[in-house]
Amino acid sequence: MLDPCQRCGACCAAFRVDFHVSELASGEVDGVPPALTVPVTTTLARMRGTDDAQPRCCALAGEIGLSVGCTIYTSRPSPCREFAPYAALGIGEPACDRARRRHGLQPLRVDARQ
Repeated sequence: MLDPCQRCGACCAAFRVDFHVSELASGEVDGVPPALTVPVTTTLARMRGTDDAQPRCCALAGEIGLSVGCTIYTSRPSPCREFAPYAALGIGEPACDRARRRHGLQPLRVDARQ
């Protein structure tokens, strides 16, 4: 069964994504590609597109609700890695549900029979 997050992507098109600049790739250190970010302060960076009037992370590929993927999945910033940790199991949380509603998707539900 396909991970609900690989069909959804609503969180990537609903919230601002700010993180510490130490998560940026530099030299031989893997991390978020700086070209995909904008500086916020000397210590904070933001994923491009997440602060737009209609937010959508520049690293999101695909169509929300059908099939999506993160083009920098292994290097994504901590807010993305930590968001809705049980969503892949079909267990939502309030922020996940808000993002899904924003895109006309139903909240994730857990079937008690599983």
